[in-house]
Amino acid sequence: MHRLIALFFVLATLCLSGAAEAKLQVVATTADLASVAKEVGGDRVDVMAIALPTQDPHFVDARPHLALELAKADLLLSVGLGLEVGWLPTLLTSSRNGRIQSGSPGNLDCSQFVKLLDVPATKVDRSQGDIHPAGNPHYMFDPRQAARVAKGIAERLAQLDPSGRDAYKRQAIDFIRKLGAATKGWQKQLARARGAKVVAYHRSFPYLADWVGITIVEHIEPKPGIVPNPRHVAHVIEVVKQARVRAILQEAFYPGKTSELIAERTHIKLVRVPGAPDYQNGQSYVAHMNRIVELLAGACGP
Repeated sequence: MHRLIALFFVLATLCLSGAAEAKLQVVATTADLASVAKEVGGDRVDVMAIALPTQDPHFVDARPHLALELAKADLLLSVGLGLEVGWLPTLLTSSRNGRIQSGSPGNLDCSQFVKLLDVPATKVDRSQGDIHPAGNPHYMFDPRQAARVAKGIAERLAQLDPSGRDAYKRQAIDFIRKLGAATKGWQKQLARARGAKVVAYHRSFPYLADWVGITIVEHIEPKPGIVPNPRHVAHVIEVVKQARVRAILQEAFYPGKTSELIAERTHIKLVRVPGAPDYQNGQSYVAHMNRIVELLAGACGP
């Protein structure tokens, strides 16, 4: 009997120890959100990203293994604004995880922390292409928005894990300070790019343009999500020549032939912007933005 009691206490101690060391399981829809969440959560969280940086986050294959990841999650981070509408609801339903369903504490739409751009002033419909009625979802290209998101994530992590509140707050502040220090250097690098005119492939860069101080004069897609046709390509070429456009900006996962053709015909640079950090291989959000700044400074400078 004494041995059984002793064994019980040993097992109980191990279980309590394991519970104390259990990490919050965080799933982010994109790698940029995952990177920021890991900075804020530190050792108290495990974070995985659903969409790879090489994937268009509008179109992710809702495979069963992703539903299994969501089934284990304590917190789901989404970009929101309809970016994931084509695939995330299916995964959420398949996960059967009440903790992360819409309206639950474990479901965090990060767009609520952002100063939104491209919010349509009038009613929109599908004839206008892939328009986002609540605003443009590509806000993580602006480090100022990333700082707001980091603060919001810290607050939600603290709600789910009150004992880690001080750690989350401290780590969020550390990340925001790191981002601020990096931004000072980026502003110097981008000083000569301010005022530059560019063409973008998709409507991915209003936040980046607002932060850097460049102007997007046209898009290669005639409407968001619509493949460019020869007539529109000819129009874009004329705009590039007339407006003295310096570069074409395009997320690297989009097909490049049309942009390459326009760049060749107009003798401007094509900048293939990485869509998100290479989170799986340890690239941080700051390192990701540093690469984007290098590309922009090289292409949009005099």
